[in-house]
Amino acid sequence: MADFYQTGVVATLHRLVASGHERLEGELVTYARSRPIALVLPALWREFEGPAMPRILRELREVPYLAQVVFTISGADARQFKMARERVADLPQDVTFIWNDGPRIEAMYQRLRANNLPVGTDGKGRSCWLAFGYVLVSQKADVIALHDCDVLTFDREFLARLCYPVVNPNINFEFCKGFYARVTDRMHGRVTRLLVTPLIRSLQAILGPVPLLGFLDSFRYPLAGEFCMKADLARVNRIPADWGLEVGVLGEVFRNCSVKRVCQSELCDAYDHRHQALSPDDPGLGLMKMAVDICKTLFRTLSAEGTRLDSGLFRALQSTYVRTAEDTITRYQADALIDGLVFDRHQEEVTVECFAKAIRIASEAYLADPLGQPLLPNWNRITAAMPGFLEEIQNQVDLDNGRA
Repeated sequence: MADFYQTGVVATLHRLVASGHERLEGELVTYARSRPIALVLPALWREFEGPAMPRILRELREVPYLAQVVFTISGADARQFKMARERVADLPQDVTFIWNDGPRIEAMYQRLRANNLPVGTDGKGRSCWLAFGYVLVSQKADVIALHDCDVLTFDREFLARLCYPVVNPNINFEFCKGFYARVTDRMHGRVTRLLVTPLIRSLQAILGPVPLLGFLDSFRYPLAGEFCMKADLARVNRIPADWGLEVGVLGEVFRNCSVKRVCQSELCDAYDHRHQALSPDDPGLGLMKMAVDICKTLFRTLSAEGTRLDSGLFRALQSTYVRTAEDTITRYQADALIDGLVFDRHQEEVTVECFAKAIRIASEAYLADPLGQPLLPNWNRITAAMPGFLEEIQNQVDLDNGRA
């Protein structure tokens, strides 16, 4: 059972009672009549072959309040794309697949590039961005929810608790971020525990009270892949195409929303998904790539808010981060011991050393090019530069889905 303590500047909605999905879904059915909900599911083909997807699909078959489900799939050839569609054919909702590797979508990306609009590289951020565009142009939903497709512990209450704060007009939040405990017989969530939180607090120690950092530090799980938002935010937010998606989305929410309209909701008692390798010797793979992308996004988001970042700050950040992370490890060790969890302190220290290297790589990249890879343009800019483009995306996606 969670506590009810409120921390930071963001409202925290706790799971104080394990009441199940029935009450929440009953209310969501009513609220969704005036605020229809689309669910976006970014997926890799391999996730359709994995253990999580069958459970997700089984649960979704019983969800009564979704107006639209959009799978945005990468890593699939034509045969696999067809097989993925067949596997969800019995979902009762209005289901659409976006084939990110297909020739029609690639042609749309080429048109954007030809008009000097950045589309980045293939990744979760770009997949979600395109799905948001499809939801906007289809005009079937006023609220967009998103969660990952490797969640081994997914259930209907999980999704209901994510959607409820935005759909319920009596509380009327514009953006809700999910959070949960990443615990089995040990603590998981290394990138959040050992990189993001110590890094944010190290930057606060150096820079002082920067509002954006206080906002980010208010989230219990800032890298959670689950969020829900008003569709209008999907129209104006700019997001990175790479692993910086979650931090980038929070940066845009800070920029475009009143903090009073932002919350985080506890989705479940415990959460488990596919765990990635650390890849300490290759910053282009695994958690190291994720860490580098996240750091670059954080540095550039801070800079865009007017914070000056220079070589002297980054030198101080290296030592401050390591000390802060080591202190954090001591806290986690005590937490693990009192609950009888497995805790490998040596591996935690090795992970911090790798993340310190990721911070150095990201800071060098920032100093060499403060702007870096442009964020994906928001959909207002796309429609201003290329009127009718969203409708063309809708047509191409519908053709991929066998619709005339």
